[in-house]
Amino acid sequence: MSIEIRMVNVHKAFRGGRDQILKGVDLTFPKGELTYLLGPSGTGKSVSLKLILGLLKPDQGEVWVGDKEISRLNGKELYEHRMCFGMLFQNSALFDDMTIFENVAFPLREHTKLGESEIKQKVEKALSILDMPGPYDKFPNEISGGMKKRVALARAIIRQPSVLLYDEPTTGLDPVTRGTVDELIEKLKREFSLTSLVVSHDIPSALLLADRIVFLYQGHTVFSGKPKDFRNADHPAIQAFLKAEYRSVEAMQAV
Repeated sequence: MSIEIRMVNVHKAFRGGRDQILKGVDLTFPKGELTYLLGPSGTGKSVSLKLILGLLKPDQGEVWVGDKEISRLNGKELYEHRMCFGMLFQNSALFDDMTIFENVAFPLREHTKLGESEIKQKVEKALSILDMPGPYDKFPNEISGGMKKRVALARAIIRQPSVLLYDEPTTGLDPVTRGTVDELIEKLKREFSLTSLVVSHDIPSALLLADRIVFLYQGHTVFSGKPKDFRNADHPAIQAFLKAEYRSVEAMQAV
């Protein structure tokens, strides 16, 4: 079951208040929608992710995940809160000494009391949803970057989370692998209708896949809306972002 996420007048600073990262951010990530959180480096995208997970607390304001305000949760409640999330990290974050099967089974073995036959059934189902071919006894260093993303996503959905978070899922990838990741994000959106949040610099993917785009700039939300409206947004930072992407595409086409 998907849930809504809200950030209400959120402020966050570091270094004793000298580095103001978020300056009164109000955001809603609608239930069941795929939102891309864009913006220049250092503008608060990853900080927002950590606030939603409860890894950081706001200096001011509230972060709501469903009916829970995160800053009010204690240690045990925070642990239970984080169980409703699945997450894909930039580098996939697979365990090198575990096989494909063991990586995906890890959350079930750590956090449930399921028997091995049921674990096997769930792992194979998750991997099949993501079109990951067997056998599953290979190690991460024996598979391609695209396959690593499939395994990491299978691990992220294995416990049927309410929210799926992606941290820079296509950064540093070649065009083919980036396309594969886009297809996987779209497939999970279609299959599960989860509340999904993608922290990214990848404008083409955002325009292609997002239900909603949010753009952070200098600690403020300067855009929150549909992809078609993002293309025409007149904020200078957004136009600079779009122009830089178009120049990059033109340079690739000229090679």
